[in-house]
Amino acid sequence: MAADYTAARVNMIEGQIRPNKVTDPFVVEAFLAIPRERFVPEALAGVAYVDEDVPVAPGRYLMEPMVLARLVQELSLTRADKVLAVGVATGYAAAIMAEMAGSVVALESDPALVEAARKALAGVAGVAVVQGDLAAGHAAKAPYGAILIDGSVPEVPASLLDQLPEGGRLVAVVINAAGLGEARYYRKVGGVVSHRILFDAAVRPLPGFERRAEFVF
Repeated sequence: MAADYTAARVNMIEGQIRPNKVTDPFVVEAFLAIPRERFVPEALAGVAYVDEDVPVAPGRYLMEPMVLARLVQELSLTRADKVLAVGVATGYAAAIMAEMAGSVVALESDPALVEAARKALAGVAGVAVVQGDLAAGHAAKAPYGAILIDGSVPEVPASLLDQLPEGGRLVAVVINAAGLGEARYYRKVGGVVSHRILFDAAVRPLPGFERRAEFVF
């Protein structure tokens, strides 16, 4: 008997996403519309909707649905937005945001995952999968009204913040000095980027980011 993934999506919404402060109906509808099982290895399709990060390749994961949903909600996407999704792996977050934004540039560094993302995203309108250095972003199509980093990082590099226009926003899970993950919201106003902490979040690290050496006084 085939698995009932439609029921699994509804259970994800009602059991994970709605109870965790995700109230935007457009975000809920996007998560309901996109088949998460299509973005994981076939052998893991049965656990695609668990409340955990799901491995899709060595060292790479789909972010936990609740955390991803809250990050996407903070971006308040509209059809006027061009979005950069950084480190998309197989492309699930890009597909979700394509339901709400005007267009999505899905950046991935791993060639095998680029191919997997293109396959999984076939038929999803408005998404372009590109290969490149994650920390560098994709300046060729900048600026982006919204940027999402699809995994935790030790810091958000200036190269990504520089690809925001005035009023642009970025969300990411950043590992703080204590080694804990903080979901953060960044916004550029008056040419200056500031941020605020949204909530605590434990998600898997995204390769390709390194913390700069800093002097401690």
